[in-house]
Amino acid sequence: MTAAMAAAGEAPPAARAGPVGGDATAMPFGDGSFDRVIAAEVLEHVPLDRHALAEIARVLRPGGLLAVTVPAWLPERICWRLSDDYHNTPGGHVRIYTRPELEAKLRAAGFEVGGHHHAHGLHSPYWWLKCAVGVHRDDHRLARAYHRLLVWDIVKRPPVTRLAERALNPLIGKSIVIYAHKPPGAPLPAAVPAPSAQAHARG
Repeated sequence: MTAAMAAAGEAPPAARAGPVGGDATAMPFGDGSFDRVIAAEVLEHVPLDRHALAEIARVLRPGGLLAVTVPAWLPERICWRLSDDYHNTPGGHVRIYTRPELEAKLRAAGFEVGGHHHAHGLHSPYWWLKCAVGVHRDDHRLARAYHRLLVWDIVKRPPVTRLAERALNPLIGKSIVIYAHKPPGAPLPAAVPAPSAQAHARG
């Protein structure tokens, strides 16, 4: 991965990275290990999202920056309405966030919340289509055609789709991105109580 990034001028030639397996609610890293953390489309899969946010706060150094993305409320609500399989599949989405809810959970974990924006406006219709025809129907003609369009857009980034996505993002952006930082000198977050056996999956 880093070799490809270095070849594209996106990382120093000597940079190295590798995957690390772990649990979002008990990460295998020391306190204050990172200057930056990106949690991209993760929290909606984690039943104990408050525990995951506490772990992010723990491994981020004071003054460090955090970017969190989750599915935006409206596009996600439409997906849930169209398909039970979309969110009932093991490992799938367990909750739909509103921005105020996620910002409140970030503050409870000790973060100071900054700006936000929506992204991936072209992706919402693709997922609505997938939910309508069957989320596992990768062979469906319309789903395959739209997927090719998205791949072409990601690789080529033509001006016409960039303009379209910029216009669509505030309305139907598939993801909301929230930025936060851990205040300098911030203490470690208080331990989150262990869930009861009856804890609700929606967090």
